[in-house]
Formats: sequence, structure tokens, C-alpha cells
Amino acid sequence: MEKIFYEVVEKKDVKAIEKDFFDVIAPKLNQVNEGYYFLTGMSDDTTAELIITVEGEIKNIVFAEELIDAAPKLSHWKFTALKPAMDIQKISVSMGDYQFSKDTIFFYSNEQEEYPDEIDLVFVFKGNAENKDKITTGVCIFLDNYLGELNFATQIDTFTVVGINEAEKELVPIEKLKDFLQWREREFVEKYKSAERADKEAEFSILRADLENGRPLLACMDMSLLKYDAKTSYPWVAVLKIYYDGDNNDGLPEKEDFEKLSDIENKVIDELQGEGYLYIGRESADNVKESYFAGKDFRKISKVFNAIKQDNPEYRISPGIFKDKYWQYFKYYTEN
Repeated sequence: MEKIFYEVVEKKDVKAIEKDFFDVIAPKLNQVNEGYYFLTGMSDDTTAELIITVEGEIKNIVFAEELIDAAPKLSHWKFTALKPAMDIQKISVSMGDYQFSKDTIFFYSNEQEEYPDEIDLVFVFKGNAENKDKITTGVCIFLDNYLGELNFATQIDTFTVVGINEAEKELVPIEKLKDFLQWREREFVEKYKSAERADKEAEFSILRADLENGRPLLACMDMSLLKYDAKTSYPWVAVLKIYYDGDNNDGLPEKEDFEKLSDIENKVIDELQGEGYLYIGRESADNVKESYFAGKDFRKISKVFNAIKQDNPEYRISPGIFKDKYWQYFKYYTEN
């Protein structure tokens, strides 16, 4: 089949590539894992390239990487995990009347006294900025190509996009962004490389609240951990959401579900033990149980969550993983 696929790509017929290549491989790859997207083209005159992308979805990155690691070596084919970084001189994104390039995009950094390790950037578009959604999309596409998919998804904590008339600081050429991010990454790693949290320090508290709809919320949170002064050494927050039928118990799980959900959570905790992850706690309310973790990386927990989802088809399970250096997701518990 690789010869047939090669011929399809070599002809550079977009419709044929979609129909005779992507539509053929997509169902097969979805059997391995959902969330794959594809890019293809000729890497050189005799080599076709297939890029497996996950559109920046953190929880799927490891599966794209492992898929490519397991790919066979084929003559005339190059397989790549995630969109690679490109030479900025070759990047120009057109969206209608908008042009996004090194000449129209600048940036500056916001320093936050309360969150000194947060990388909060403002990207400034030099042009008509009336359509904020369009310029944000264009800037994101440009950055995805310039930084590469992995770096764009993992190196920047928060960002906004503004027009040049809204800029509040001196503009920095976008060409300097890579060096800036690498410097901040080195600084961060050096600062927290020795920080470790011992599980024996856990102090769980049972908490109860009422939702706006009047239903109860029950939580069990490690309040000692939420006061940890080196949270940023575990910057990846992971949330495992499991939906159950709690309509007969005011939104809380009944005995059978409670026991099954506890077993699932304990399995995750056991799988992550000693792997650079912390168990923060859990919350149940309104037919949903959420289990909370924080980690030094996102790859292992992505695989554990995915296995849990596959092994428990009787529940609707929604894993989420995101970067949150200061665990602002849990402000409700630290401020009340």
C-alpha cells in the first residue's frame, strides 16, 4: 500500500490525497487511538512525508510520538510526530485580507508579581485588528508553524492577541521568541529540578458545599498539598471526569457506583506512584466525579487515563490535562 499512497502524494492532488490516502488510514489509526490528524506532502523529490498531528491536544501528544516511534522504516517515506518548527523566513499565513508573518507579528512579556514563573505573553498584530477572532486564529497558526506543535502547546502558559494600538509595552520582534522561551525554560528547570513532594505529608479533609441548583458537592482534598510552596515543580494538572447516574441520590453516586469509582481512582493512584505525580483529591457532585492530579510531565498520566477510559466502557470518561504552574484551578479550596 505504501507505493500506492506514495503515488497519491507525489501527484499533489488535494482531493485524491483526502479520498485515497487520509480516508483509508484514518479508520485504522482511530482503532489505535482517537484524536489523530494528518498532514502530508513531498519532503524532497523522492520522499513523501506523513505528519501525525493532534492539533495541540496535550493528552494525545504521547500517542502521536509513540505511533511514529513504532512506524516501520520505508524507502521514500518519512514519518513525523507533531508539526515541526519551520524557518520563520518561510512562514506566511494568509486569511482573506490578513497576512501573518515576521513583519506583522510582535510580542512582549507580562511579569506577574504573584506568579513569577508564569509565561504570560501578548502578541501584537500590526495591521487591521477589528476582527479579533480572525487575528487570534492567524497568530496561532503562525506560532504553531514557527515554534512547532509541541513547543507551542507546552512552552507558553497564557497569551492574548491585540492590535498594535492596544500594545502597552515595547514591541519585541517575533524572531526573538524562541530564544526567550528557551531562556525561561532553562531558568524554570534549574529553579525546581530538585523539588520533590513526599506522599507521607498528605493531609486530606472532607469538604461539603451546595451547588447553585441546590445539589450537594462532596470533596476530599489534600489541604496540606494545596499549600505546597513549590507547586510549580508539578506544573501539569490532570483531571479525570467520570459521569455516573446519581439522579436517585441527589447527584451523588450510589453504593455500587461509589465502590467502582473508588476502585478506578485507586488504580490510577497506584499506576502513578513513584512516577513524578501527586494525588490532590476528588470531588463528586451533579452526577460527575472528578479526580485531581499534578505532575512533572504529561505523558505517563495521558497513557494511564486513556487505559482507564478503555477499560471502563460502562462510564462516560473525560480526561483533561493542562499546564497550570500555580494550580489556579483549585483556587476555590485555597481561598475559602
